[in-house]
Amino acid sequence: MLSVNRLTKRFGGFTAVNEVTFELARGEILGLIGPNGSGKSTTFNVIAGLYAPSAGSVSFDGAEIGGLPPNEICRRGVARTFQIPRPFRKLSILENAALAAFYGASDRISRAEAEKRAVDALRLIGLPTEATARVDGLGAAGLKKLEMARALATQPKVLLADESLGGLDEAEMNQAADMLRRIRDERGITIIWVEHIMGVLMRVIDRCIVLDHGEVIAQGKPSEIAHDRKVIEVYLGTDADAVQQQVKARAS
Repeated sequence: MLSVNRLTKRFGGFTAVNEVTFELARGEILGLIGPNGSGKSTTFNVIAGLYAPSAGSVSFDGAEIGGLPPNEICRRGVARTFQIPRPFRKLSILENAALAAFYGASDRISRAEAEKRAVDALRLIGLPTEATARVDGLGAAGLKKLEMARALATQPKVLLADESLGGLDEAEMNQAADMLRRIRDERGITIIWVEHIMGVLMRVIDRCIVLDHGEVIAQGKPSEIAHDRKVIEVYLGTDADAVQQQVKARAS
């Protein structure tokens, strides 16, 4: 349902993403991994419309979306989260999610419908739906959840989840990973997940793409990626054994 073909993004003389090509199958959770500076977030930013591609194409449901503004891409059914949550602090939790709903799949919806979609997203994520619940009462895990709820309130077909585990403890990370799987299983939302916490990521994803210096160096199932020599060399390093154990545990 999403096809990225020879996608390239340059900033002046610096090439952040170089001819990246991959496809996203309907209903899968695709992991996008790589070292810092490998082009993961830039790839997300081009798909979501924050940047226009320098070359190549991004098509969604058979239509080209590369270069469209973010609001138009969101309307078509592609939503994203950000590594650092930036909610509207003067709005309630419910209002934050309802505001996002206005930019979602329907051209025009009423405030009541926006709030209904917000409540549905907040309940799925496990956040309070009362009109009086304030953002200031949320910790790191709660803010990550609100970021996810705002994306879900747009009723996306594809969710781009950008480092949803950052700043969480081990229990919170496992809960967040289970939540992503539940979003796919219960809502049929297809997911691309950028993440550095490899052990948790490998438990959930169906397939993985590895970037290094803006280029794809490997792609395949978690078991293949965890044993890929080049991936171990440039990214996994000493964590390779732990990641392989996680993949093995998932398979059993």
